[in-house]
Amino acid sequence: MTTRVWDYLPEYEKERDDILDAVDTVFSSGQLVLGESVSGFEAEFAAYHGLAHATGVDNGTNAVELALEAVGVGPGDEVITVSNTAAPTVVAIVAAGARPVFVDVRESDFLIDPELVEAAITPRTKALLPVHLYGQCVEIEPLRELAGRYGLALVEDCAQAHGARRHGRLAGTFSDAAAFSFYPTKVLGAYGDGGAVVTDDAGTDRALKQLRYYGMETVYYVVRSPGHNARLDAVQAEILRRKLTRLDTYVAGRQAVARRYEEGLADLTGPGELQLPATAPGNTHVYYVYVVRHPRRDEIIEALAARGIGLNISYPWPVHTMSGFAHLGQGDRSLPVTERLAGEIFSLPMYPSLPESRQDEVITALREVVAAL
Repeated sequence: MTTRVWDYLPEYEKERDDILDAVDTVFSSGQLVLGESVSGFEAEFAAYHGLAHATGVDNGTNAVELALEAVGVGPGDEVITVSNTAAPTVVAIVAAGARPVFVDVRESDFLIDPELVEAAITPRTKALLPVHLYGQCVEIEPLRELAGRYGLALVEDCAQAHGARRHGRLAGTFSDAAAFSFYPTKVLGAYGDGGAVVTDDAGTDRALKQLRYYGMETVYYVVRSPGHNARLDAVQAEILRRKLTRLDTYVAGRQAVARRYEEGLADLTGPGELQLPATAPGNTHVYYVYVVRHPRRDEIIEALAARGIGLNISYPWPVHTMSGFAHLGQGDRSLPVTERLAGEIFSLPMYPSLPESRQDEVITALREVVAAL
């Protein structure tokens, strides 16, 4: 039997009655678009973060784009971010009309290196877009200071960090606006696409709700400023309402899998050998993915695949090396840490309902393969 890197079916089997009841709740409500399921989820998601507002949108990419637009990012502006992220982060910057500017990441935790950000700021810089990658927060404090000193917007990409904390504060609570994805693989995943933007600023929230609904405010067909059709689907919203009550349980499950991996693999680690995830000081890691590192990564993936164990690479091609972004002029060898990591990182199977027996299979197989290299 194949061990997949992610699988929702065990969770669905456990939560099936609640998920189907959520669907029936919407279908029986008499309102299929922007009804009580959406507004209820928005209120509950904002409250979970201790913030005043949340706006549900149709996917995480649009969550980033609308967050940027809501804080004033547009054509001619620059947005500083990283290249070792999922391409949608950068696609969203471009969709907002801005130019992405990449800085390198830290070797220790794969997160944006705050010491490199100030040198990338130009008169055209409008926003900083840190990515809370793999399930833990970036070192956000220096970025907040830079944003304040230079008059920049700060927008968090929290697609991989639901429930993650830094010094006790949740990811998404450090900025002008924070974007989340509810793609099914996420720590808080829907049964389809979905996203949200949270903020404590009423004006930003008003802009977001206008942007996600064609640019309309309260009167249908009256467009204040052209926007998007980017509404969160009511069925997904109702499912997310149910799953939000279990988010902390999902996080605890992922952390338990991570502890088991660490206990089973710790003695294999060392320079030039297997490297396990490092949690930055002050962070609580939620392990959206469990990313390890080895210089002979490709051989390991091939060997484990032959044993029926699926692994993943997040991500094998840094965004700045992709042909679609060649016009930015930041090609190969411009971000040495990012490029080095892309050739060595890979993800072990990770989801809360991953059985312990499967975890043990992964640990055993990885130990045997690494020992044989």
